[in-house]
Amino acid sequence: MRTGENGPAVTDTVWAQVGGTETFERIVRRFYDGVREDPVLAPMYPDADWEGAIWRLRAFLEQYWGGPATYSEQRGHPRLRMRHGPFAVTPDARDRWLRHMNAALDEAELPPLHDAAFRDYVERAAHAMVNRFE
Repeated sequence: MRTGENGPAVTDTVWAQVGGTETFERIVRRFYDGVREDPVLAPMYPDADWEGAIWRLRAFLEQYWGGPATYSEQRGHPRLRMRHGPFAVTPDARDRWLRHMNAALDEAELPPLHDAAFRDYVERAAHAMVNRFE
């Protein structure tokens, strides 16, 4: 809960409970270590923008889990399906994305309740991003 659309959180958030930016940075960097080596996912990212991709995903996840609202302040509404529309997000790409995200979460060793919630969210989000079935 926030005091306003982009206001500060009014309770201790998941973001704060799991270690804030440091934890989210570790998760996202470990995730992208796998993505960079993935023959299906890596070509979806411009070589010169890995740090940008890392920032965008970290900022989005931090905001979603109750951290700073920097993502929306700088990029507006996430509009995830629209932003992923130009990319061939197939069931195979989804499964690869989830494999790398789950590996990152394995290493993060979040408390069980938060780990389950995070995995549930990324699973649902990944399925929602599928936009091609060839």
